[in-house]
Amino acid sequence: MSLLIYILLAFAVFFTMEGITWLTHKFVMHGFLWYLHEDHHQPRGRFFEKNDAFFLIFAIPSWLCIMLGLMYQVYWVVSIGAGIAMYGAAYFIVHDIIIHQRFKVFSRWNSTYVRAIRWAHKMHHKHLDKEDGESFGMLFVHKKYWEKVRKEKQLNPNIK
Repeated sequence: MSLLIYILLAFAVFFTMEGITWLTHKFVMHGFLWYLHEDHHQPRGRFFEKNDAFFLIFAIPSWLCIMLGLMYQVYWVVSIGAGIAMYGAAYFIVHDIIIHQRFKVFSRWNSTYVRAIRWAHKMHHKHLDKEDGESFGMLFVHKKYWEKVRKEKQLNPNIK
């Protein structure tokens, strides 16, 4: 297979991960593994949360695909691992740095996209328990949040 096919496969996995993340967030994190995710909705004031364990849970398949794919020279498996890793990096930047500002690197970003994801995530976090949640995805924001941000910008033209 050509390098282009491996790259396209990695990007296909990247975009597929949003759906997998949505399903996992709704049915696993707000389901039987709520005890790990709960402190993310009800912060205890610590830098690290039990919820951070999901970083490892999601990193293991990526690492295994990359490592075993390279060891056995099955490069389409490496592409799958790379796609998962790329999504994990994007998720970390969007969720932990841009939305929750755990690291003050991009704290001044205020584009329409950033405001839309922050609003969607705020609506997700308004639910302190595992039931009645909304907005379980991360990188792709539902149209209603974009519309809310656009309407806000029309009412207040000084928003950039």
